[in-house]
Amino acid sequence: MKKITILGSTGSIGTQALDVCKANDFTVYGLAALQNEAKLEAQARAFLPKVVCIFDESHYQSMKARLADLDIQVVAGMEGLCGLAADLEGGMVLNAVMGMVGLQPTLAAIEAGKDVALANKETLVTGGELVMAKAKEKGVQILPVDSEHSAIFQCLNGSRHCRIEKILLTASGGPFYGWSREALEKATPAAALKHPNWSMGQKITVDSATLMNKGLEIIEAVHLFGVKPAQIEVVVHRESVIHSAVEFEDGSVIAQLGAPDMRLPIQYALTYPERTACPAKRLSLTDYGTLTFAKPDAATFACLSAAAEAIRRGGLYPTLVNCVNEALVPLFLAGKVGFLQIGELVNEALSLNGSGEVTLGRILAAEKEAQEFVNRRVF
Repeated sequence: MKKITILGSTGSIGTQALDVCKANDFTVYGLAALQNEAKLEAQARAFLPKVVCIFDESHYQSMKARLADLDIQVVAGMEGLCGLAADLEGGMVLNAVMGMVGLQPTLAAIEAGKDVALANKETLVTGGELVMAKAKEKGVQILPVDSEHSAIFQCLNGSRHCRIEKILLTASGGPFYGWSREALEKATPAAALKHPNWSMGQKITVDSATLMNKGLEIIEAVHLFGVKPAQIEVVVHRESVIHSAVEFEDGSVIAQLGAPDMRLPIQYALTYPERTACPAKRLSLTDYGTLTFAKPDAATFACLSAAAEAIRRGGLYPTLVNCVNEALVPLFLAGKVGFLQIGELVNEALSLNGSGEVTLGRILAAEKEAQEFVNRRVF
Protein backbone atom coordinates (compact mmCIF):
# COMPACT_ATOMS: atom_id res chain seq x y z
CA MET A 1 0.00 0.00 0.00
CA LYS A 2 1.57 3.29 -1.11
CA LYS A 3 1.98 5.91 1.61
CA ILE A 4 1.69 9.64 0.93
CA THR A 5 2.40 12.68 3.09
CA ILE A 6 0.64 15.84 1.92
CA LEU A 7 2.01 19.24 2.91
CA GLY A 8 -0.59 21.94 2.24
CA SER A 9 -3.49 19.49 2.44
CA THR A 10 -6.21 22.11 2.97
CA GLY A 11 -5.43 24.06 -0.21
CA SER A 12 -6.71 23.43 -3.72
CA ILE A 13 -3.93 21.01 -4.71
CA GLY A 14 -4.00 19.28 -1.34
CA THR A 15 -7.73 18.61 -1.36
CA GLN A 16 -7.58 17.27 -4.91
CA ALA A 17 -4.59 15.12 -3.94
CA LEU A 18 -6.73 13.55 -1.22
CA ASP A 19 -9.32 12.74 -3.91
CA VAL A 20 -6.56 10.97 -5.84
CA CYS A 21 -5.38 9.10 -2.73
CA LYS A 22 -8.92 7.90 -2.07
CA ALA A 23 -9.44 6.79 -5.67
CA ASN A 24 -6.15 4.84 -5.63
CA ASP A 25 -6.46 3.43 -2.09
CA PHE A 26 -3.25 5.15 -1.01
CA THR A 27 -2.51 5.41 2.71
CA VAL A 28 -2.33 9.03 3.89
CA TYR A 29 0.47 9.01 6.46
CA GLY A 30 0.72 12.73 7.22
CA LEU A 31 -1.19 15.96 6.64
CA ALA A 32 0.03 19.53 7.09
CA ALA A 33 -1.67 22.92 6.82
CA LEU A 34 -0.64 26.47 7.59
CA GLN A 35 -3.50 27.40 9.92
CA ASN A 36 -6.87 26.08 8.72
CA GLU A 37 -7.76 24.04 11.82
CA ALA A 38 -11.34 23.14 10.91
CA LYS A 39 -10.52 21.77 7.47
CA LEU A 40 -7.41 19.98 8.73
CA GLU A 41 -9.45 18.34 11.48
CA ALA A 42 -12.07 17.17 8.97
CA GLN A 43 -9.36 15.70 6.75
CA ALA A 44 -7.69 14.00 9.71
CA ARG A 45 -10.97 12.38 10.75
CA ALA A 46 -11.64 11.22 7.19
CA PHE A 47 -8.16 9.78 6.45
CA LEU A 48 -6.76 9.04 9.95
CA PRO A 49 -3.11 9.91 9.29
CA LYS A 50 -0.38 9.09 11.80
CA VAL A 51 0.84 12.71 11.98
CA VAL A 52 -0.79 16.12 11.53
CA CYS A 53 1.19 19.37 11.38
CA ILE A 54 -0.23 22.85 11.90
CA PHE A 55 2.47 25.25 10.74
CA ASP A 56 1.23 28.30 12.67
CA GLU A 57 2.36 27.47 16.20
CA SER A 58 -0.35 29.67 17.73
CA HIS A 59 -2.86 27.01 16.60
CA TYR A 60 -0.97 24.06 18.10
CA GLN A 61 -2.83 23.64 21.40
CA SER A 62 -6.20 24.13 19.74
CA MET A 63 -5.33 21.57 17.05
CA LYS A 64 -4.26 19.07 19.71
CA ALA A 65 -7.56 19.55 21.51
CA ARG A 66 -9.55 19.01 18.31
CA LEU A 67 -7.84 15.64 17.72
CA ALA A 68 -7.48 14.54 21.35
CA ASP A 69 -9.83 11.59 20.85
CA LEU A 70 -7.77 10.19 17.97
CA ASP A 71 -4.41 8.40 17.95
CA ILE A 72 -2.78 11.11 15.82
CA GLN A 73 0.46 12.90 16.66
CA VAL A 74 0.18 16.69 16.30
CA VAL A 75 3.29 18.76 15.53
CA ALA A 76 3.76 22.43 14.64
CA GLY A 77 6.05 25.06 13.16
CA MET A 78 8.89 24.71 10.68
CA GLU A 79 10.50 22.04 12.83
CA GLY A 80 7.31 19.98 12.74
CA LEU A 81 6.84 20.52 9.01
CA CYS A 82 10.40 19.49 8.17
CA GLY A 83 10.22 16.54 10.55
CA LEU A 84 7.06 15.28 8.88
CA ALA A 85 8.60 15.74 5.43
CA ALA A 86 11.68 13.75 6.46
CA ASP A 87 9.77 10.98 8.28
CA LEU A 88 10.87 7.77 6.58
CA GLU A 89 7.61 6.02 7.49
CA GLY A 90 5.65 8.62 5.53
CA GLY A 91 6.46 7.54 1.98
CA MET A 92 6.43 10.05 -0.86
CA VAL A 93 5.96 13.73 0.01
CA LEU A 94 3.54 15.89 -1.96
CA ASN A 95 4.57 19.47 -1.23
CA ALA A 96 1.63 21.78 -1.99
CA VAL A 97 2.17 24.49 0.62
CA MET A 98 2.01 28.08 -0.59
CA GLY A 99 5.03 30.36 -0.56
CA MET A 100 8.59 30.26 0.73
CA VAL A 101 7.47 28.01 3.58
CA GLY A 102 7.81 25.11 1.14
CA LEU A 103 11.56 25.30 0.52
CA GLN A 104 12.91 23.87 3.77
CA PRO A 105 10.59 20.83 4.00
CA THR A 106 11.47 19.97 0.39
CA LEU A 107 15.15 20.01 1.29
CA ALA A 108 14.41 17.97 4.43
CA ALA A 109 12.56 15.30 2.42
CA ILE A 110 15.37 15.09 -0.14
CA GLU A 111 18.02 14.88 2.59
CA ALA A 112 16.08 11.92 4.00
CA GLY A 113 16.20 10.24 0.58
CA LYS A 114 12.51 10.63 -0.23
CA ASP A 115 10.92 11.31 -3.61
CA VAL A 116 9.00 14.59 -3.79
CA ALA A 117 5.91 15.38 -5.85
CA LEU A 118 6.36 19.12 -6.12
CA ALA A 119 3.56 21.67 -6.41
CA ASN A 120 5.30 24.38 -4.35
CA LYS A 121 6.74 26.79 -6.94
CA GLU A 122 8.95 28.67 -4.52
CA THR A 123 11.07 25.56 -3.86
CA LEU A 124 12.61 25.74 -7.34
CA VAL A 125 12.16 29.46 -7.97
CA THR A 126 14.23 30.42 -4.93
CA GLY A 127 16.31 27.31 -4.30
CA GLY A 128 16.46 25.51 -7.63
CA GLU A 129 20.24 25.15 -7.65
CA LEU A 130 20.30 23.75 -4.13
CA VAL A 131 17.32 21.46 -4.59
CA MET A 132 18.33 19.88 -7.89
CA ALA A 133 21.94 19.36 -6.74
CA LYS A 134 20.78 17.73 -3.51
CA ALA A 135 18.26 15.54 -5.37
CA LYS A 136 21.02 14.33 -7.70
CA GLU A 137 23.33 13.67 -4.76
CA LYS A 138 20.67 11.66 -2.90
CA GLY A 139 19.32 9.89 -5.99
CA VAL A 140 15.73 11.02 -5.44
CA GLN A 141 13.12 12.09 -7.95
CA ILE A 142 11.49 15.51 -8.14
CA LEU A 143 8.16 14.83 -9.85
CA PRO A 144 6.39 17.98 -11.08
CA VAL A 145 2.73 18.51 -10.17
CA ASP A 146 2.10 21.81 -12.01
CA SER A 147 0.07 20.94 -15.10
CA GLU A 148 2.62 22.63 -17.38
CA HIS A 149 5.71 20.97 -15.92
CA SER A 150 3.94 17.63 -15.68
CA ALA A 151 3.13 17.99 -19.38
CA ILE A 152 6.78 18.71 -20.24
CA PHE A 153 7.89 15.79 -18.07
CA GLN A 154 5.48 13.50 -19.90
CA CYS A 155 6.57 14.79 -23.31
CA LEU A 156 10.18 13.93 -22.43
CA ASN A 157 9.40 10.35 -21.39
CA GLY A 158 11.38 8.11 -23.70
CA SER A 159 13.17 11.11 -25.24
CA ARG A 160 15.64 12.08 -22.52
CA HIS A 161 18.55 11.33 -24.86
CA CYS A 162 17.18 13.73 -27.52
CA ARG A 163 18.27 17.36 -27.64
CA ILE A 164 15.56 19.84 -26.70
CA GLU A 165 15.29 22.76 -29.08
CA LYS A 166 12.56 24.59 -27.22
CA ILE A 167 9.95 24.23 -24.50
CA LEU A 168 6.53 25.64 -25.38
CA LEU A 169 5.08 26.72 -22.03
CA THR A 170 1.36 27.34 -22.40
CA ALA A 171 -0.58 29.99 -20.47
CA SER A 172 -4.31 30.61 -20.26
CA GLY A 173 -3.66 34.36 -20.18
CA GLY A 174 -5.77 34.69 -17.04
CA PRO A 175 -8.92 36.77 -16.58
CA PHE A 176 -7.38 39.97 -18.02
CA TYR A 177 -6.14 38.65 -21.34
CA GLY A 178 -6.40 41.40 -23.97
CA TRP A 179 -7.01 44.19 -21.45
CA SER A 180 -5.30 47.54 -22.03
CA ARG A 181 -3.14 49.28 -19.42
CA GLU A 182 -5.92 51.83 -18.99
CA ALA A 183 -8.42 49.11 -18.14
CA LEU A 184 -5.96 47.34 -15.86
CA GLU A 185 -5.50 50.54 -13.84
CA LYS A 186 -9.02 49.86 -12.52
CA ALA A 187 -8.74 46.06 -12.22
CA THR A 188 -10.24 44.83 -8.95
CA PRO A 189 -9.29 41.85 -6.77
CA ALA A 190 -12.72 40.31 -7.43
CA ALA A 191 -12.12 40.42 -11.18
CA ALA A 192 -8.59 39.05 -10.80
CA LEU A 193 -9.92 36.02 -8.93
CA LYS A 194 -12.24 34.97 -11.78
CA HIS A 195 -9.94 32.60 -13.64
CA PRO A 196 -11.45 31.39 -16.92
CA ASN A 197 -10.39 27.73 -16.65
CA TRP A 198 -8.99 26.72 -13.27
CA SER A 199 -10.26 26.71 -9.69
CA MET A 200 -7.24 27.59 -7.55
CA GLY A 201 -6.22 29.42 -4.40
CA GLN A 202 -6.23 33.22 -4.28
CA LYS A 203 -2.46 33.71 -4.51
CA ILE A 204 -1.93 31.56 -7.61
CA THR A 205 -5.07 32.98 -9.24
CA VAL A 206 -3.77 36.54 -8.88
CA ASP A 207 -0.38 35.36 -10.16
CA SER A 208 -2.17 33.95 -13.20
CA ALA A 209 -3.82 37.33 -13.76
CA THR A 210 -0.49 39.19 -13.65
CA LEU A 211 1.29 36.39 -15.59
CA MET A 212 3.74 36.15 -12.66
CA ASN A 213 2.72 32.52 -12.39
CA LYS A 214 4.02 31.90 -15.88
CA GLY A 215 7.21 33.78 -15.08
CA LEU A 216 7.76 31.55 -12.06
CA GLU A 217 7.14 28.51 -14.26
CA ILE A 218 9.90 29.65 -16.62
CA ILE A 219 12.30 29.65 -13.67
CA GLU A 220 11.09 26.23 -12.53
CA ALA A 221 11.46 24.76 -16.02
CA VAL A 222 15.07 25.92 -16.26
CA HIS A 223 15.92 23.95 -13.13
CA LEU A 224 13.70 20.92 -13.74
CA PHE A 225 14.71 20.27 -17.34
CA GLY A 226 18.21 21.73 -17.59
CA VAL A 227 17.43 24.22 -20.36
CA LYS A 228 18.41 27.85 -20.83
CA PRO A 229 15.83 30.63 -20.36
CA ALA A 230 16.11 31.45 -24.07
CA GLN A 231 14.85 27.95 -24.88
CA ILE A 232 11.47 28.58 -23.25
CA GLU A 233 8.68 30.20 -25.24
CA VAL A 234 5.46 31.23 -23.50
CA VAL A 235 2.37 30.70 -25.65
CA VAL A 236 -1.07 31.97 -24.66
CA HIS A 237 -3.52 29.11 -25.14
CA ARG A 238 -6.88 30.21 -23.79
CA GLU A 239 -8.52 26.79 -23.74
CA SER A 240 -5.92 25.16 -21.40
CA VAL A 241 -6.17 21.89 -23.31
CA ILE A 242 -2.53 21.65 -24.41
CA HIS A 243 -0.73 21.85 -21.09
CA SER A 244 2.69 22.37 -22.69
CA ALA A 245 4.85 20.95 -25.47
CA VAL A 246 8.47 20.21 -26.35
CA GLU A 247 10.15 20.90 -29.67
CA PHE A 248 13.11 18.64 -30.41
CA GLU A 249 16.22 19.20 -32.53
CA ASP A 250 14.60 17.69 -35.64
CA GLY A 251 11.64 20.09 -35.45
CA SER A 252 9.17 17.53 -34.10
CA VAL A 253 6.82 18.89 -31.41
CA ILE A 254 5.29 16.59 -28.81
CA ALA A 255 2.46 17.98 -26.68
CA GLN A 256 0.46 16.66 -23.72
CA LEU A 257 -3.29 17.31 -23.78
CA GLY A 258 -6.03 16.83 -21.25
CA ALA A 259 -9.08 18.43 -19.68
CA PRO A 260 -8.17 21.29 -17.32
CA ASP A 261 -8.31 19.20 -14.14
CA MET A 262 -5.42 19.21 -11.65
CA ARG A 263 -6.15 15.67 -10.53
CA LEU A 264 -4.50 14.43 -13.74
CA PRO A 265 -0.98 15.81 -13.05
CA ILE A 266 -1.32 15.14 -9.31
CA GLN A 267 -2.11 11.49 -9.93
CA TYR A 268 0.65 11.07 -12.51
CA ALA A 269 3.21 12.35 -10.01
CA LEU A 270 1.93 10.00 -7.30
CA THR A 271 1.69 6.90 -9.52
CA TYR A 272 4.69 7.48 -11.83
CA PRO A 273 5.73 5.63 -13.92
CA GLU A 274 2.35 3.90 -13.93
CA ARG A 275 -0.98 5.33 -15.10
CA THR A 276 -4.22 4.42 -13.36
CA ALA A 277 -7.88 5.32 -13.86
CA CYS A 278 -8.49 8.91 -12.78
CA PRO A 279 -11.74 10.60 -11.70
CA ALA A 280 -10.90 13.64 -13.84
CA LYS A 281 -13.13 14.70 -16.72
CA ARG A 282 -12.20 13.21 -20.11
CA LEU A 283 -11.11 15.45 -22.96
CA SER A 284 -13.27 15.76 -26.07
CA LEU A 285 -11.50 17.71 -28.80
CA THR A 286 -14.68 17.90 -30.87
CA ASP A 287 -16.42 19.69 -27.98
CA TYR A 288 -13.76 22.39 -28.23
CA GLY A 289 -13.64 22.42 -32.03
CA THR A 290 -10.92 25.07 -32.17
CA LEU A 291 -7.76 25.64 -30.16
CA THR A 292 -6.11 29.08 -30.24
CA PHE A 293 -2.57 30.34 -29.67
CA ALA A 294 -1.07 33.82 -29.27
CA LYS A 295 1.96 35.67 -27.97
CA PRO A 296 1.77 37.11 -24.43
CA ASP A 297 1.74 40.87 -23.86
CA ALA A 298 4.92 41.04 -21.77
CA ALA A 299 5.00 44.85 -21.94
CA THR A 300 1.64 45.23 -20.20
CA PHE A 301 2.00 42.19 -17.93
CA ALA A 302 5.44 43.15 -16.67
CA CYS A 303 5.81 40.33 -14.15
CA LEU A 304 6.48 37.88 -16.98
CA SER A 305 9.48 39.76 -18.35
CA ALA A 306 10.80 40.46 -14.84
CA ALA A 307 10.84 36.77 -13.95
CA ALA A 308 12.49 35.88 -17.27
CA GLU A 309 15.20 38.48 -16.65
CA ALA A 310 15.67 37.22 -13.09
CA ILE A 311 16.47 33.66 -14.17
CA ARG A 312 18.67 34.97 -17.00
CA ARG A 313 20.76 36.75 -14.34
CA GLY A 314 20.58 33.83 -11.93
CA GLY A 315 21.84 34.03 -8.38
CA LEU A 316 19.31 35.45 -5.92
CA TYR A 317 17.39 37.53 -8.48
CA PRO A 318 14.63 34.88 -8.83
CA THR A 319 14.26 34.90 -5.03
CA LEU A 320 13.95 38.69 -4.95
CA VAL A 321 11.29 38.98 -7.66
CA ASN A 322 9.37 36.05 -6.21
CA CYS A 323 9.40 37.42 -2.66
CA VAL A 324 8.45 40.95 -3.71
CA ASN A 325 5.49 39.49 -5.61
CA GLU A 326 4.61 37.25 -2.66
CA ALA A 327 4.47 40.33 -0.41
CA LEU A 328 2.44 42.38 -2.89
CA VAL A 329 -0.38 39.94 -3.69
CA PRO A 330 -2.00 40.16 -0.21
CA LEU A 331 -1.72 43.96 -0.43
CA PHE A 332 -3.51 43.92 -3.78
CA LEU A 333 -6.25 41.68 -2.39
CA ALA A 334 -6.62 44.10 0.53
CA GLY A 335 -6.92 47.09 -1.84
CA LYS A 336 -3.63 48.66 -0.73
CA VAL A 337 -1.86 48.51 -4.10
CA GLY A 338 -3.18 48.60 -7.66
CA PHE A 339 -2.98 45.72 -10.09
CA LEU A 340 -0.31 47.32 -12.30
CA GLN A 341 1.79 48.23 -9.26
CA ILE A 342 2.54 44.54 -8.79
CA GLY A 343 4.39 44.35 -12.10
CA GLU A 344 6.07 47.70 -11.59
CA LEU A 345 7.47 46.79 -8.18
CA VAL A 346 8.45 43.27 -9.22
CA ASN A 347 10.50 44.88 -12.00
CA GLU A 348 12.04 47.31 -9.52
CA ALA A 349 13.17 44.32 -7.46
CA LEU A 350 15.75 43.67 -10.18
CA SER A 351 17.55 46.80 -8.97
CA LEU A 352 18.36 45.03 -5.68
CA ASN A 353 21.62 43.12 -5.43
CA GLY A 354 20.93 39.50 -6.25
CA SER A 355 24.40 38.39 -7.26
CA GLY A 356 26.47 35.81 -5.43
CA GLU A 357 26.22 32.24 -4.22
CA VAL A 358 22.82 30.67 -3.60
CA THR A 359 22.63 29.22 -0.07
CA LEU A 360 19.67 28.66 2.24
CA GLY A 361 20.88 31.47 4.51
CA ARG A 362 21.20 33.93 1.63
CA ILE A 363 17.78 32.91 0.26
CA LEU A 364 16.16 33.66 3.62
CA ALA A 365 18.07 36.96 3.85
CA ALA A 366 16.87 37.92 0.36
CA GLU A 367 13.30 37.13 1.42
CA LYS A 368 13.68 39.60 4.30
CA GLU A 369 15.24 42.22 2.02
CA ALA A 370 12.35 41.86 -0.44
CA GLN A 371 9.80 42.42 2.33
CA GLU A 372 11.67 45.51 3.51
CA PHE A 373 11.73 46.80 -0.08
CA VAL A 374 7.94 46.43 -0.34
CA ASN A 375 7.47 48.13 3.03
CA ARG A 376 9.54 51.12 1.85
CA ARG A 377 7.76 51.43 -1.48
CA VAL A 378 4.18 50.90 -0.30
CA PHE A 379 3.89 52.23 3.23
